[in-house]
Amino acid sequence: MARTLVTGGTGFIGSAVVRLLAERGDELRLTVRRRSRTDQLAGIEHQAVECDVTDRAAVRRAMRGVERVFHVANLASTRPGDEERLYDVNVGGTRIVLEEALRAGVERVVYTSGIAAIGPAARGQTADERQLFTAGSLGIAYVNSKHEAEVEAMRLAAQGLPVVVVNPAYVLGWGDVYGHATSLVRRFLLGRIQAYVDGALCVADVGDVARGHLLADEVGEVGERYILGSRNYTLDRLFADLARLSGVEAPPLKLAPAVALRLAQALEAAQAWPAITSQEVRVASEWWTYRNTKAKRDLGWKTSPHEDAIEATVAWYLDHEADRLARTRRTQPVQWKLAAGALRAVEGAAEAAGRLWPLAS
Repeated sequence: MARTLVTGGTGFIGSAVVRLLAERGDELRLTVRRRSRTDQLAGIEHQAVECDVTDRAAVRRAMRGVERVFHVANLASTRPGDEERLYDVNVGGTRIVLEEALRAGVERVVYTSGIAAIGPAARGQTADERQLFTAGSLGIAYVNSKHEAEVEAMRLAAQGLPVVVVNPAYVLGWGDVYGHATSLVRRFLLGRIQAYVDGALCVADVGDVARGHLLADEVGEVGERYILGSRNYTLDRLFADLARLSGVEAPPLKLAPAVALRLAQALEAAQAWPAITSQEVRVASEWWTYRNTKAKRDLGWKTSPHEDAIEATVAWYLDHEADRLARTRRTQPVQWKLAAGALRAVEGAAEAAGRLWPLAS
């Protein structure tokens, strides 16, 4: 029976990993903080140790006697003012956990990175693990922090740490007790998305992603990374599917990325606390679309039907926030529909003028 430490084991992905490790028979030690929720760990035998991954002394204590480590702890945010904390947790915390794992001589480490560390694909294309990171110019603190954290993992792999990296895509499914990982779906169901941009993302089921972690532990190659993603969606298609499953009307207004960015920046400058920030616009405007060929070929990873993950996420919120969602209007405000109609009319006129221009010249 392996003695296994899991950081972030109370979170969405982490708790799914913990459940599979318990089924495998591992002796589990989980890092927790005072605000941690353990809803998803009911019935799972484990030792809880209070530990913040940025506290080296606490991490060193948690690492004693451990044979395997799953470093899942992560901070995801695109809100203004979180930049320093993102680097403290994602870069500094990863460096501490992995350095202490190397010091302790553990047999295996699985580090949960993310597709952010790879960077977005070219518009209309898909990327894989070989893509060079060029997303630094986007100025997205979370993306840069995940890239730097993965650099730390590879640096320590070169020093002898037996670490395998997994890169989950946008993870959906049942059981996001914090409401962070699947916040896009929650905001959609609450009618908080009235406008969007032309972007795309890769979706993966949380159970599939957890199984990918265990496969990385069992058969992954040290120093390699594996994308854990399933279906690539444009935001148009994703919102259409969410609308069909939930009965909530899809956002009517689709803005050009440059227009949405200027609007978010203006609201931030006015300290108007916008519903969407400039960093969120930058993220949403990219194509976070990927190929999972390597994980399927080298790990034997399999994916569930992509519709299942979306259905499970919607069902989770309908079950756990039923009263709140029942009070939410299921149609979009008229003013947003009018704005969308006016924008389409302007775009149509501009397109027609473009077709006529050669005839007039």
